[in-house]
Amino acid sequence: MPAISTLACHAYYRLEVEGGRVPEDGPVLLVANHTNSLIDPAMMVVAAERTVRFLAKAPLFNHQLIGWLVRAVGSVPVYRGRDDPKMVSQNYESFRDVHAALAEGYALAIFPEGTSHSASHLQPLKTGAARIALGAAERTGRAFPIVPLGLVFRDRRTFRSSARVIVGVSCAWDDLATRGPRDKEAVRELMRRIEASMREVTLNLHDWSDAQLVRCAEHIWTAEFGPDAGGSHEIARLKQATDALGRLRLGADPEWRTVARELRAHDRVLQRLGLTPITLPATVSRTDAARWVLRRLPLLLVLPLAALGLLLFWIPRELTDWAAGRASKSEGEDTVPTFRVLYGVVIFTAWFLVLAIAASFWLGALGGLVVFLSLPLIGFGALFVGESRHLSWVTLRRYFVQRLHRQRIAKLRVRQRRLAERLRDLFEQSGS
Repeated sequence: MPAISTLACHAYYRLEVEGGRVPEDGPVLLVANHTNSLIDPAMMVVAAERTVRFLAKAPLFNHQLIGWLVRAVGSVPVYRGRDDPKMVSQNYESFRDVHAALAEGYALAIFPEGTSHSASHLQPLKTGAARIALGAAERTGRAFPIVPLGLVFRDRRTFRSSARVIVGVSCAWDDLATRGPRDKEAVRELMRRIEASMREVTLNLHDWSDAQLVRCAEHIWTAEFGPDAGGSHEIARLKQATDALGRLRLGADPEWRTVARELRAHDRVLQRLGLTPITLPATVSRTDAARWVLRRLPLLLVLPLAALGLLLFWIPRELTDWAAGRASKSEGEDTVPTFRVLYGVVIFTAWFLVLAIAASFWLGALGGLVVFLSLPLIGFGALFVGESRHLSWVTLRRYFVQRLHRQRIAKLRVRQRRLAERLRDLFEQSGS
């Protein structure tokens, strides 16, 4: 599963893992936000770098498409009252199994929200994670790490968009470890600590429409003032901007609304020019532009590879999007990437076989085998060439935009600096 998860996640997203590290051995309970169906467990496995067992809602075990996968990775079923009230009593056995697994040194993963969703912030957490931890602590005789993982997506539905897993710091709960899962106050207190640790590694937006606003504010801040002295990573700075925006909303000062409108207007102008708050202050010289072009001249030799990939894989890509769209209608919008990956594996493999069989009529059986093995390499090669070509074009466009719109660029730089200073004042007033 680590190999499969790594391949799937890195193929669909530009994935990065940041923050701390999950302990390499011994019992550990992983807790994460849950907005992306079965992609979320795969990302947790990538971040953990070890075998992970999952708690999964019982209906998934009998799902026509993914039931086999849920069972194959050693998942433990959780029975929810809304699925089948008669089966809830079986959770006793499930809890016994996960207590034993943690006592034996396994890594166990759970989504405390209880279900995958499309909301822009953490949903109310269930108490299962705390009861599991306290029950396992009765067997181990001590507390063990409860590591929060923040799963953050630029645009979870978009192929090759950026995604991150932020590995947080385990919450302290040694003082609760001996109180057991039947102590309701201990359960509530541990859940409060788990939730606090999860909020440290997740973005909790008022609404999805705030996402671009928050990113624009963070990028303007970084472009004008640089990263803070503590060297916090981008997600930490985004969280600071999100929290500050939330506090500003609660206040009586309407200034934040004016700043928000100006931020959105500034961002729209930059997008039309092919710029970002980070690239606006930087000047691209002729030497820089020439160096970028020379560095990427070899890409011209492999552009036919990108064109070949576009041509060869257009049909299976469209079929995958169609099949995933149909499947997600009944399961929910958050399942689109999951079904794209699952259907993509089946459809693309079948397509490779069709092309290989067709090639074998002209090249023989060995030639067909070579074609079958080469097609995935061509696909990934086409992705790499396409993304590198896009980066080259962006840099060249910046060079010409800065030459053709000198006065406009100068005004935008002044406006961005003014916006950054107003953001600083607002953040200071809100206690950021």
